[in-house]
Amino acid sequence: MKGNLLNMIPVAAMAIIAVPLAVASAGTTDKTDCLASAVDPMIGTDFTGNTYPGAQAPFGMVQLSPDNGLPGWDRIAGYFHPDSTIAGFSHTHLSGTGAGDLYDISFLPVTLPAKTADEPLGTHSKFSHATETARAGYYKVFLDDYGIGVELTATTRVGLQRYTFPESDSPAVILNLAKAMNWDATTDSRIQVIDSVTIAGYRFSDGWARGQKVWFASRFSRPFSEIITDTVAIMKDGRRLGTGETATFLFPPTHDGQQITVATALSPTSEKAALANLDAESPTPDFDRAEAATRKAWNDELGRIRFHTDDPRLRRTFYTALYHSLIAPTVYCDADGSYPGPDGKIHKADGWTNYSTFSTWDTYRAAHPLYTVIDPERAGDMARSLLEFGLQNGRMPVWNMWASETDMMIGYHSVPIVVDAILKGIGGIDEEKALDIMVKTARNRPYRQLGDFIDLGYVPVKEGDNWSMSKTLEYAFDDHSIALLAKRLGKDDIYREFIGRSKNYRNTYNPATGFFQPRNADGSFMEPFNPDAYTEDICESNAWQYLFSVQHDIDGMTRLFGGKKALEAKLDSMVSHKTDPSVELPIFSTGMIGQYAHGNEPSHHNPYLYNRTDSPWKGADWLRRIMTELYTDTPSGLPGNEDMGQMSAWYVLSAMGFYPADPVGGVYELGTPMAAMTEISLPGGKTFTIKANGLSEANRYIRSARLNGKRLSEPRISHAQIMAGSVLELEMTDKPVNPWKSK
Repeated sequence: MKGNLLNMIPVAAMAIIAVPLAVASAGTTDKTDCLASAVDPMIGTDFTGNTYPGAQAPFGMVQLSPDNGLPGWDRIAGYFHPDSTIAGFSHTHLSGTGAGDLYDISFLPVTLPAKTADEPLGTHSKFSHATETARAGYYKVFLDDYGIGVELTATTRVGLQRYTFPESDSPAVILNLAKAMNWDATTDSRIQVIDSVTIAGYRFSDGWARGQKVWFASRFSRPFSEIITDTVAIMKDGRRLGTGETATFLFPPTHDGQQITVATALSPTSEKAALANLDAESPTPDFDRAEAATRKAWNDELGRIRFHTDDPRLRRTFYTALYHSLIAPTVYCDADGSYPGPDGKIHKADGWTNYSTFSTWDTYRAAHPLYTVIDPERAGDMARSLLEFGLQNGRMPVWNMWASETDMMIGYHSVPIVVDAILKGIGGIDEEKALDIMVKTARNRPYRQLGDFIDLGYVPVKEGDNWSMSKTLEYAFDDHSIALLAKRLGKDDIYREFIGRSKNYRNTYNPATGFFQPRNADGSFMEPFNPDAYTEDICESNAWQYLFSVQHDIDGMTRLFGGKKALEAKLDSMVSHKTDPSVELPIFSTGMIGQYAHGNEPSHHNPYLYNRTDSPWKGADWLRRIMTELYTDTPSGLPGNEDMGQMSAWYVLSAMGFYPADPVGGVYELGTPMAAMTEISLPGGKTFTIKANGLSEANRYIRSARLNGKRLSEPRISHAQIMAGSVLELEMTDKPVNPWKSK
């Protein structure tokens, strides 16, 4: 039902408020100036990557990107490369998730009459990839149906759009707060006029993020002359929830090439805060200044790693992967530090930055360990953000965004992220409070069969619940992390409790089949059992892909298998075993090498387990195949969902030559670098350098390794050794050798 269909509000006489310019002029250095342009945000927008190509500052609250206007799994990030329509440019997006939400505050410039289609597409324009340009912090496209060029950039909390109009008697900009896609649906919205160039309002929605509230404030570079509003009642179960509002801003006629810029700030707390964020980051809608500042910010972030290669495709693949690793989690506080918690109260981050949108089931594996190396201060703030959310919510988060716990996926993997930060001495975290809320979370018997896990020593198959076997393995890892913190604090009783629980993975291993296997409450293993099959008792995987999911106790897992020869045999089988023809691969099983599915996270550490065998060169072959065949510099160049940085962080670490098989172990396994030299800038002016002497496609195997000139006797280095500012020198060879074998 529509109301106020042609409610015209004259605003031409309103005063324009002058605001002093407060943003510093931005420049770049010769050393890093090209890195933002080395990024291709189109990578991952096709196949199953589910990334978006638009503009964002590093870890920014704003993700300003085009939306094709159609729902569907392929369009979870709003944009799918094979599409040819754009229905708006919205300010929030998720990078490569398996569920769709956000798409808040959507603008579309048009010349009236606008081109429309039946919902869900609605008002839109055709476009061509030939007119698109994208780099870190910048996106450009041409709207064919209106002859309008659109450029996007963003600061941390502000998105800026610059529209270049043709000669037109009817230029307009549409703001649609009613449009919804995928899991996201508007529950209420408001648009109010502040003056002839400024508006503010909010969009409340429900979906994956429950009860999401986004306030905004927008400022145009030219006064609008009229506003046409359109409202629709939002109904649910026969009652009205609120109003979905759309506004069309009419402008005086434009000559060819005339530009209109709109700057939009977001806030999670209020319209007043959105206006303050706008004044703090973009007091005037100066597109060029904002783009230059964000380009410098990206060059600085990307410049933390100097990946030396003359191969432009490899360079593009690496720096795009690093870029994708640095866009989430996202800043979630106003410029003054205020943010809402899951308790409904407004909190304030004083002296630190609060973050949200944590895909912890994915990112605890590689993304957060990467941050602890290249940006430990930010990594500490992220860990503190997770802890504060847990204290406000009464339990540690699983998958939280915009003050909402989505409970997506399983385990409580915020725990290892926080524990790892504490063990690495970052974040300024209250360790006693952290342990208390972690223990409370892990003892929450009603939550997702934790009571069974405590009583039986495993999570049993149970009607109405799913992922039982995976829960056992995931809980065991998280409990090991709790045990490490308890040991650090001298809490012996808690340590014994949780180190014992961390061994529960053994209770779901069936020596008769050689797999971790779903188990019934009576102790019997579920039959029939096919390790190739994808069942409700294994999380987005099969038994092969969870076979090595004991990152915290690799030695114990190896003994369970029967020793390192048995471990090697299982790894060999994983990469060679062909799927049973009767088994249909699900959508998340991509990047397949035998039974290894790189497109999903549970087995990301598996190639590095060859370091625990007498044949470490097999890991190098596996890693090289993944990095050269599954990651490319094309729109389909990601082998699976980006998952908020995990898929790309795996590549960044692996391409440099090391990886945390155990994300809380404080050590990194050596692999096979993709560049002859990589340098990481560290705090205090230190540098960690990896040199791979003689590296080539054939020379992928490590013949020997030295750290600061001292020969290594095992294929791993510690976090402390990296952060001290060391030189790791690898001698590479084309001969499969085991340089770690005892003489």
